[in-house]
Amino acid sequence: MSTGVRVKRKRISNAADFGKVAVLLGGSSSERKVSLETGTAVLTALLKRGVDAVAWDPAEHGMRKFSDRGFDRAWIALHGAGGEDGSMQGALQCLGTPYTGSGVMASALAMDKVRSKHLFCAVGVTTPDFEVIHVAEDARAAADRLGYPLVLKPAGQGSSVGMSKVFDASELTAAAKLALGFGDPAIVERCIMGDEITVAVLQGEALPSIRIVTPRTFYDYKAKYEADTTQYFCPGTDDANLESRYRDIAMRAFEALGCSGWGRVDLMAGRDGVLQVLEVNTVPGMTSHSLVPMAAKVAGIDFVELCWRILETSFARANELPAMGVAANDA
Repeated sequence: MSTGVRVKRKRISNAADFGKVAVLLGGSSSERKVSLETGTAVLTALLKRGVDAVAWDPAEHGMRKFSDRGFDRAWIALHGAGGEDGSMQGALQCLGTPYTGSGVMASALAMDKVRSKHLFCAVGVTTPDFEVIHVAEDARAAADRLGYPLVLKPAGQGSSVGMSKVFDASELTAAAKLALGFGDPAIVERCIMGDEITVAVLQGEALPSIRIVTPRTFYDYKAKYEADTTQYFCPGTDDANLESRYRDIAMRAFEALGCSGWGRVDLMAGRDGVLQVLEVNTVPGMTSHSLVPMAAKVAGIDFVELCWRILETSFARANELPAMGVAANDA
């Protein structure tokens, strides 16, 4: 079952057709640093292709000033709350400013790990068994049902912020408090032992998978953005049938949340052979350590072209609904 719609690529050949583009970066979430890196890399790439693009940090300038600048569209490079959770998408939609990636509802669902997992279960997308907790004491009962090892994480963060892998009861309370420190609720999830796989999606197509190998306990923030010891294998397998399965389940999860444009789906390939979806990221990182550019490169798409193609997603019909207010570029 799928609730998403695959939108074919709308090709843009002339940079002037994009008009004046705001690259939204920074913001005030816990992922501000990564967002600044993503946005700076994207801005540099767009300028290389002749796009009239400028950086815009909502934490410094705000959206009232944004509406006065007359931007024709926005490349959203904001990670985490306030940029990836549907709130910025809603603000842009109210202004009548087309934007990259998924719409308001899909963005909100993907950012909310509790509701996205409930939806995965409802449509038959396999995801690790889990419990929702509201206070640290709840974690004990969850652990009794799920067993160890476990993964504890905030329900509304990305980049593995606030996430812990727990192997026994002595680690449980501290991990629960850490996860809940980023807001109520948090998730206690059965830890799947096996290969960590990610599949990028671009304009209705899945890119080659990536298998991630890290010497750290799990693929955490440091492994993602700081460590040089993390290994990446793309494609993630040399088995064509397995690669097809990776891509198929990634597209099913992406479309189940109604996502569009571009994004990334994270999975675990358990030792039992069952593929399980961890989450969908609607604004993945675009830094030197990031996965989407890596997969795109293997698919023959360099970084500059990738940023251009993501900007093309701002022309998607779903993002060009009539404005509910005064359009940013109205006279």
